Amino acid sequence: MERTFFEGRQVYSNVTPPPTSTIRVLAEWEHQEAVWLQWPGRWENVYESSFAKMTNVIVQYEKLHILYNNKRIKRQARTAIRNAGGDPDHYNIIWHRIANNNAWMRDNGPMYVVQDGEMRIQNWEFDAWGGGFGNKIRYKKDNRVPIAVGAYLNMPVDKVDIVHERGNLEFNGVDSVILNWSTIGDPNRNPGYTKNQAIADMKTYFGVSRVVLIEGVTEGDLTKGHIDGIARFIDVDTVVVPQCTQASKCKPGDGKDDKVYNDAATAISDAGFKVIREPLEGIASYNDSTFDTDYLNWIVGNGFVIVVGFDNPVTDAAAKARIESYYPGRDVHVIEMLGSWEAGGGAHCHTNDQPAL
Repeated sequence: MERTFFEGRQVYSNVTPPPTSTIRVLAEWEHQEAVWLQWPGRWENVYESSFAKMTNVIVQYEKLHILYNNKRIKRQARTAIRNAGGDPDHYNIIWHRIANNNAWMRDNGPMYVVQDGEMRIQNWEFDAWGGGFGNKIRYKKDNRVPIAVGAYLNMPVDKVDIVHERGNLEFNGVDSVILNWSTIGDPNRNPGYTKNQAIADMKTYFGVSRVVLIEGVTEGDLTKGHIDGIARFIDVDTVVVPQCTQASKCKPGDGKDDKVYNDAATAISDAGFKVIREPLEGIASYNDSTFDTDYLNWIVGNGFVIVVGFDNPVTDAAAKARIESYYPGRDVHVIEMLGSWEAGGGAHCHTNDQPAL
């Protein structure tokens, strides 16, 4: 199925929810309407194989909306899906020619909230991760993607004049959000912003009563510490946080990444949540990079979980077993995504889930 966005269909407003509003952000494990992604273009085509494999998993369980920039990229996407054993004309795939700049729709895509019983989109400002990947990264088209999605869905879109990415937001679907202050407080994103402002804004825009701010950036993380690599809710009361081991690049007591993870675990535990430590059991290499096998960047969907694989049969299998225990009743698929991981993310970062009302 093919859809094209024509600007002007949708009312686009800069609105702060009134104090009397009831707002909830659904947890990722709640029922979803669809998953969205932006197909990689010229500069990111190393991800195509993993995108195709993700596509062929997702369509078995729910709708998948694929954004592409031009006919050439769509042809490449269709070929990649076929080469991975899938069908680019699958009834669950909807193609959209919507302009975009990157393949990381988690961060520039819509933020869905249920406000007074109505699903709405919030479009938080996006500036390509505060310039963390260089000042030549373009993002103006990315910043307008939520407007296009809202137009297609006939859903209200509210502009939020704060720079922030959805990859730094982890919700339990009831009353709580966890995020990294090092990201939202980055002066290249929000100069002069304070922790008190961040806490107040989380409560205002997301209707939560508990805001857990962790702090710290792991080695090589140019997003400035997105929470989806540090802490993930697996139910309303339980959060998974990595743990350095002697087999990982980070070491217990190293005062660096180990401290970031331990401090996060402490802050989350102090907020009243059960914390499970997810062991980092190996080191992966890709091109000239080495990194820990951190499996937290998973995406949860209707009956499935997609997990970043590191082409290490031992650690991949162990992680799969653990994640199956975190999400009983869901099929866990491990997809090798070393190219994505070297660039700074994985399955969760590439996708944007649309909850069902």
